[in-house]
Amino acid sequence: MRPRVLEREALMDRVAAKTGLSDFGDPWFHRSYDALVDAVKAEARLNPAGEFVAEMQFEKVLTDRALAQRWFSDHPEILQRALPRPVIVVGPMRSGTTRMHRLLAADNRFQHLRSFETISPVPPQDFRRGDRNDDRVTMARKIQRMARLANPRTLDIHPTGPCEPEEELGLLVNSFWGMKHEVQWAIPSYGRWCENTDARPAYRQLARLLKLVSWSQQKSSLKPWILKTPQYMLDLDAVLDTFPDARFIFTHRDPKAVVGSAASLAWNQTILYSDHADAHALGREWLRKTEQQIARMRRARERIDRSRMIDVHFEDMDGDWQGVMRRIYGFLGMDAEPAMPGMGRFISRSSALKRKPHRYSLGEFGIEEGEVMERLADYVRAYDIKVEDPVRRRA
Repeated sequence: MRPRVLEREALMDRVAAKTGLSDFGDPWFHRSYDALVDAVKAEARLNPAGEFVAEMQFEKVLTDRALAQRWFSDHPEILQRALPRPVIVVGPMRSGTTRMHRLLAADNRFQHLRSFETISPVPPQDFRRGDRNDDRVTMARKIQRMARLANPRTLDIHPTGPCEPEEELGLLVNSFWGMKHEVQWAIPSYGRWCENTDARPAYRQLARLLKLVSWSQQKSSLKPWILKTPQYMLDLDAVLDTFPDARFIFTHRDPKAVVGSAASLAWNQTILYSDHADAHALGREWLRKTEQQIARMRRARERIDRSRMIDVHFEDMDGDWQGVMRRIYGFLGMDAEPAMPGMGRFISRSSALKRKPHRYSLGEFGIEEGEVMERLADYVRAYDIKVEDPVRRRA
């Protein structure tokens, strides 16, 4: 088996030779790429499958960056498109952000990203607008099939399909940025590097890619986006600067469930790529990460006018999702009733996608429930979050 190539310049040369394109956009990404590769080499302890996936993933992102620059050069009107008043769902990982995002995405008055577009946000070189045959859908279906074969739990934890609404993690991966990498590999030094680095260049690229996706979908640039990814908890200042007129929906959940579910999600990804994963070390890192997310979110919220944000609790959505959604639409100044049939269909479809419940416990990651509550007690009090003892081990 040949040695895997991860070095940035070598892969950039390979992509340039394959595509004939050598412009990869803002060179800021060199810093995040190098920080990520250094952490992967020093900490991830990848198995052969992990090494293969890392090389292919890095090469694909570089290819996407080069192709994006070509689209922007050939069609300068793309970057002139507006991104008016997006609705951004912000919450800790596993706090109900996916459910909220997909319910809103069922309303055709908004636009959203689809799963195949977060995997491959940049259309291929031979793409034609309006073409119904998009090879990216086929590739996404294959990737998701392989993920289920490798570990059936991964798609039970986060059910999806190639054309299902999906978050913008792939648009941040395009800058080699964010928690997507930390869920995939045990690389705590990279996580800390990101936490201490200005995220704004990554979000400028995210905005450019949203314009490209909207243009390729032939959607009106006046239609607001529905956006969400837990990464926004850490980068809310950059989000606010990138989308100054955004409206925000903040989701909250018992932190014991948040930490346990997030650790379980990361564990079920990490063990695919490393034979040396440490459940207790991973649990400690995601407890720290959750605490960091909440602290940063709370600080950044001070910049947002109360008229532009609303808080939603996980348990309220469980008990009466229609009532909560009507309250959200009131906050948005929109009539909820036209969206209700589509949201009902989403609820039915999501039940079909989720084959098995996601079961987990804090104990399997070496974490005591009392410690979580002690470290995050102020968050629970500040947002009047309902906690359960013991925490329900699902979702």
